[in-house]
Amino acid sequence: MSDIADVSLAYEGVKRIEWADRAMPVLRQIRERFAAERPLDGLRVAACMHVTTETANLIRTLQAGGASVALAASNPLSTQDDTAAALVQEYGAEVFARSGTDREGYYRHIHQALETGPDLVLDDGCDLVNTLHSERTDLLGTVKAGCEETTTGVIRLHQMAREGVLRFPVVAVNDTDTKHMFDNRYGTGQSTLDGIVRATNTLLAGKTIVIAGFGYCGRGLAERARGLGARVVVTEIDPVKALDAALQGFAVQPMAEAAPDGDVFITVTGNRDVIAAEHLRVMKDGAILANSGHFDIEIDVRALAGLAVEVHRVRPQADEYVLADGRRLVLLAEGRLVNLAAAEGHPAAVMDMSFADQALTCAWLATAHETLEPAVHEVPKEIDTEVARLKLASMSIAIDTLTADQEDYLHSWRLGS
Repeated sequence: MSDIADVSLAYEGVKRIEWADRAMPVLRQIRERFAAERPLDGLRVAACMHVTTETANLIRTLQAGGASVALAASNPLSTQDDTAAALVQEYGAEVFARSGTDREGYYRHIHQALETGPDLVLDDGCDLVNTLHSERTDLLGTVKAGCEETTTGVIRLHQMAREGVLRFPVVAVNDTDTKHMFDNRYGTGQSTLDGIVRATNTLLAGKTIVIAGFGYCGRGLAERARGLGARVVVTEIDPVKALDAALQGFAVQPMAEAAPDGDVFITVTGNRDVIAAEHLRVMKDGAILANSGHFDIEIDVRALAGLAVEVHRVRPQADEYVLADGRRLVLLAEGRLVNLAAAEGHPAAVMDMSFADQALTCAWLATAHETLEPAVHEVPKEIDTEVARLKLASMSIAIDTLTADQEDYLHSWRLGS
């Protein structure tokens, strides 16, 4: 039995899901293929993902392939109640998600999704897989395999594998080229700034924006912030990524040096306490703090609350913390994912490729799980290539192909200069 906020919102949800579907031609083609081939026939899927219109179209695709799907939210602040209602009322999925639910409700929903006894699991942050391995070990025997959508989740899964506790194979969908390049770089780059602007209505041109982390997400953010006229400072712990940022023309500093100068701070690292008490103590009046990493641990919100003498909600998803010396620091989306809590997440055209990767990987896992060890696995290269090919075709873009001579040359060691 689903647990959603208001089933009467279904009509509005259907309209929004169909709107997103227009910008998801790759997933739509896969849905048509799945409807004909039924690669997931009879399988139960439990997913812990953002309950958004884009996710809804992934769920529809899995259902077209023959799967029954139970969906829990991977972030309460990103849940769209009308989308949840439409999935239940119009598309026949089980959904356990309410916008703004508390921590207890969040984990109750994960447990409810797992009660369906899944054969495959889809995760976004590893909380569902973690719950399976820590609290619902009785269900591990039926789970054949899983997929993980985000960097933070992949990090956790690799640690589980290193410790020898991971009990079934999980595919790191996050690590495909189409996911890294488009979802992380272009999706996060745009949607994070969209969330910050919606929450604050601030002008980014002329501001100093400090970006913690220069992975694919941080790179996309830095490029777009510079394009909007901001001065960009990057903080990093990886010397190779720091060098990359410097050679692209961005200032690179430790957070302790950047903290007094920044106007807007954005964390995208997947680690905790990236902005800590010592940084908060020296930030300028009016500094804006936003997180675009998966969990609300990158900004030390407890330290911020401890430094504050007053806290005010000044705008939707914007809380002003007044410090003892009168300085005001503005925390967006309670330190959670700003692009999903204060905006609508990635554009559907970006999620089209990420969810195409997910759908095709699920279909592959339906049979391939029998040959896979309990470990973290890569998406087969042919799936990543197929998604890129379908996306290019949907954009009416053609590319070259190798001639027979070129193929021979690439596979021969005898031909020299």
